Amino acid sequence: MRVLYAVLCEHADERHDGRIDIEGIFHQLYAPGFPAQQEQVTLAVVIEWDAGEKGQVHFSIDMLDPSRSPALSIGGHTEVSEQQLDQGPPQTRVLMPIDRLIFPVEGTYLFELVVGEHRQVIAPLHVIRN
Repeated sequence: MRVLYAVLCEHADERHDGRIDIEGIFHQLYAPGFPAQQEQVTLAVVIEWDAGEKGQVHFSIDMLDPSRSPALSIGGHTEVSEQQLDQGPPQTRVLMPIDRLIFPVEGTYLFELVVGEHRQVIAPLHVIRN
C-alpha cells in the first residue's frame, strides 16, 4: 500500500474519466480566537494497493490535535480488486468533505491513515491565531 497523495482542500470531485479535480489546497488556517471552526474542509486521499492486497480492507482516518490526542476519527472499508492486465494497480479514492470542523486550540493538527497495524501521517494542518 502506498499513499499517492493526500491534501486538504476546499473542494474535490471525481470526474467521469477517472481524474480528480481538486480546488483550493491549503496547509494552514488562520483564526482570531479559539475554539475555531472551519465551515468545510475536504480531505482528498488516493491509496494505491500492491499485488496481493485484495478483498475488503478496513481503514480509518484520524485527526490528531496538537497534543497528538484523537480529535476526530472516521472509519470505513474499501473493496480492493485484483490488478487487471490493461490497468495500473488498484486504487482507493477518498474524497471526504468534513463540515463545521472544530479546532479547540492553536497548533498543528495531523490527519493519520490507519490500515491494520500501519499508521501514516498523510496531511498536516497548521491552525494559527491571527
